[in-house]
Amino acid sequence: MKKLLLLFTVATIIVACKNETKSATEVEDIKQEDITTSVYPESITKVFDAHGGIDNWNKMKTLSFTMNKPNGAEVTTTNLKTRAELIDTPTHAAGFDGRTLWVNEKDGNEYKGNAKFYKGLMMYFYAMPFIVGDDGIIYEEAEPLTFEGKTYPGVLISYDAGVGVSPNDQYIVYYDADSGKMQWLAYTVTFGKEEKSTRFSYIRYDNWNTFNGLALPKSISWYKVEEGKPTELRNTVEFADVVVKEEAPDNSLFGMPEGAKIIE
Repeated sequence: MKKLLLLFTVATIIVACKNETKSATEVEDIKQEDITTSVYPESITKVFDAHGGIDNWNKMKTLSFTMNKPNGAEVTTTNLKTRAELIDTPTHAAGFDGRTLWVNEKDGNEYKGNAKFYKGLMMYFYAMPFIVGDDGIIYEEAEPLTFEGKTYPGVLISYDAGVGVSPNDQYIVYYDADSGKMQWLAYTVTFGKEEKSTRFSYIRYDNWNTFNGLALPKSISWYKVEEGKPTELRNTVEFADVVVKEEAPDNSLFGMPEGAKIIE
């Protein structure tokens, strides 16, 4: 995205040089143009706008939410600018301070998960569609999805080489053609693999809350898949105690406590 902004700036300078006779008012109008949203395709901009706007999202620095699981509450807190993260549960805490990934086991409980894979995972799902406004993303039109007689246009999202832990992952954001609201997310999982996958999983997004003008999911539902398409409900995850704000979280929150294990 930074590359696109640079190209846009250079293009603006060139146009200005070729049109030196423009009035001061016309030059001022150019300066006031919304550069941030102009670099996105119209389709994904429509989705961002339906959820409160990518510019508004980019002001936010803290995101926190709770998922109530069988073994207790799992609280995820993320610095949206540095992507430092803390996932705190009754049995363990997993954190990332921007450089080091760590796990701290509690009360003798053995952590058996994959901290590297799980890092950022639920935050990504929760922060849709805004998370696909990150740098290094390629947007393409996708084949529409038809479910229960309704058709949803789609935007295929892929990543430039070297972006993130799994640059071969792909997402498809499906949205309501009238409202622009996101309705489905299709995604592949390529963690630990060298090639792209053609196997998509599906999450339904149709239950929203509004925080600071941003529409974020109250719950999301995974669906069973047959012949590459969603069929029936599999399970639903609900989110509570949501905090999204412009103030950044204290960096000390993500620091590795004594006795924690570093995850390579």
